[in-house]
Amino acid sequence: MYIGKKIIALAHPNIALVKYWGKRQKRGNLPAVGSISITLDTLYSRTKLVLDPSLSGDVFYLNGVPGLENQQIRVQVFLDLFRQRSGRWVYARVDSENNFPTAAGLASSASGFAALAVAANRAFQLKLSPRELSVIARQGSGSAARSIFGGFVEMHAGKNPDGSDAFAEPLLPPEDWPLQVAICITSTSVKAMGSTEGMERSANSSPFYNAWVQASVKDLNEMRQAILIRDFEKLAEISEHSCLKMHGLALSARPGILYWNGTTVELIHHIRRLRRQGIPVFFTIDAGPQVKAICLPEAREQVRQELESFPGVMQLLVTGLGKAARIVEGQS
Repeated sequence: MYIGKKIIALAHPNIALVKYWGKRQKRGNLPAVGSISITLDTLYSRTKLVLDPSLSGDVFYLNGVPGLENQQIRVQVFLDLFRQRSGRWVYARVDSENNFPTAAGLASSASGFAALAVAANRAFQLKLSPRELSVIARQGSGSAARSIFGGFVEMHAGKNPDGSDAFAEPLLPPEDWPLQVAICITSTSVKAMGSTEGMERSANSSPFYNAWVQASVKDLNEMRQAILIRDFEKLAEISEHSCLKMHGLALSARPGILYWNGTTVELIHHIRRLRRQGIPVFFTIDAGPQVKAICLPEAREQVRQELESFPGVMQLLVTGLGKAARIVEGQS
């Protein structure tokens, strides 16, 4: 183990094109459906980990501020997975920073836990494979399993109760189809309901939940094929369909869950209007009010111009597709 040595890891958030919404088993964050995502480039979580034998528990800072109690517990439970594997019960100081809004529907937990998994793997000298890291990252945040990898990524729901077959794997590297993403920030507030609670309520009370699970296999198969043959029109159609189904599921829970605001809705209309005009762009929205507009590389500047001054858009982040989670500083 690297006692007292600073390990720094970097991981990027991801955006699901075929959505993950609902767990088949809460323990271990086992998803009810598979998902397919793209990893982003210029957005990242940077996580520093130092093992310190003098600590009686893990210490977690997020964006320079001590983590809330539930966050501290979540990090400690996650790091216990690495302590159990290594057989060394040493606690850590963890400092994690996001260069984008946290807990606002931009997958900060995905990049955060992916970075923490990579850092802990190095600090405890476990030499876990990317697939093994994906399985562990999933237990911190379901979407973190996908942020272990770059480019286009598929997450398998799996069937085993122990979660050994619930892992992500890369489909296509980012340079093979360099799509561009314009992220419309319509609110920087922490969302009123987190994804985990939203999924649980949807699964327990939506009359459409079983249909959502059953339809996922077709969506995954069609999306996988669209990516492999670079069919942008099909990619757009499946992505918007999956997005609206997921939010329809949340809306049909009791009581209904609404992650959008007025600008979110206006952006949906505007992006669809742009595509009708021949601009290769489509939208997707995760559990929050932010709208992601995904386009072909040649449409990047036109999409930027259309969205950066759109009423209600507080900030526009434009990025390409990102790399896998990795160590950027520390012991080798």
